[in-house]
Amino acid sequence: MYALVDCNNFYASCERVFNPNLHNKPVAILSNNDGCIISRSDEVKAMGLPMAAPIFKWEGFCKANNIEVLSSNYPLYGDMSQRVMTILEQFTPDVEVYSIDEAFLEFRGFEDKDFTDYGNQIRQRILKWTGIPTCVGIAPTKALSKVANKIARKFPEELKGVYVIDSEEKRIKALKWIAIEDVWGIGRGLQKRLKAKGCKKAYDFTQLSDDWVRKNFSITGWKLKKDLEGVSKIKLDEVETKQAIATTRSFEYTYSDIENIKERISTFATSCAEKLRKQGSSCHMIYVMLSSDRHKKDLEQHKARRVVNLHYPTDSTLVISREAVRAVMDIFKPGIKYKRAGVIVMGLVPTNNYQLQMFENENPKHKPLMHTIDHLNTKYADYKVKLGNQDLKRTWKMRQERLSPRYTTNINDIIVVK
Repeated sequence: MYALVDCNNFYASCERVFNPNLHNKPVAILSNNDGCIISRSDEVKAMGLPMAAPIFKWEGFCKANNIEVLSSNYPLYGDMSQRVMTILEQFTPDVEVYSIDEAFLEFRGFEDKDFTDYGNQIRQRILKWTGIPTCVGIAPTKALSKVANKIARKFPEELKGVYVIDSEEKRIKALKWIAIEDVWGIGRGLQKRLKAKGCKKAYDFTQLSDDWVRKNFSITGWKLKKDLEGVSKIKLDEVETKQAIATTRSFEYTYSDIENIKERISTFATSCAEKLRKQGSSCHMIYVMLSSDRHKKDLEQHKARRVVNLHYPTDSTLVISREAVRAVMDIFKPGIKYKRAGVIVMGLVPTNNYQLQMFENENPKHKPLMHTIDHLNTKYADYKVKLGNQDLKRTWKMRQERLSPRYTTNINDIIVVK
């Protein structure tokens, strides 16, 4: 059996844990740079505020309806997510973290379990230990557990947040209830083709022949169909080594001076290098991009990119930052107001197993230096050790005018009981 555990309105729920005044009040969370709505409480959804709504267009609506609008507090959300996932590992060793607010669990050797009771145990422990409300869907396959979770979320009063599909009758009833566009793994393109075939519900999809699905869709589509039929074909994902690592961000404000842009690129490159070392990889290429604000049509536009081929594979922050800064200086154009930049490291190879060069290799002092920097930043957190060309006060420069305290990751923001 599989379970899909989903945190309800996760970002808003995290804010409510530490600010009880927000309970039963409408709460909306903004994206990077306070751009648009990315998370809504149930109260906000009922009011009709759409997902991805630009806040500058809906500011009046939010004020008129007393909606509490907050900036994204990613340190808080990331820490709370980690706590939830750690709790889930107490119920089974087979956990696939699917996103920041949901995870798949596989129950092997649990044949005699009362899964409704087990799902309630999961919900109650997460709620008691973190304050985060969840819904749990349990079924014989991953796709069906997603369907079960949607049913648990749709009928909270009747099901108390847990629904188990453990019979053929329940499976068919669930598939006849859920619309084809709400099925996990069915995108817009697939929706159109299935609706043209007369599939309005998930059940209709399962009635198509295997041969037709294989012929008209990919093997993934066929696996999804079998999963919905109760035949497990989609397994838990194994942790894979990434073939490229990217750090791209929009700036807090538009920048037209090279010094600010160099600082941002250095910070992005540093992030990529840290991720490389974490997965034990080194890179052969660095891809740097820089672009103006495409939404401001009245300003001169410029978008450029540069690929840097390295003479030897490296995971050194010093080398990657230096080459990325050189690249952005080459593509920078004076007079342009830039809004977004990014660094991608590619051509990854294992750090402990790659072809050495005869004449050019990395400075041997870099390895112990990077190890020490990573150790100090892990121990003291908040990126205490940085390169000299980085902003020493901030890692990500974002407009966050409505930011709540980092209750669990910054000692200065911890709740004080009087």
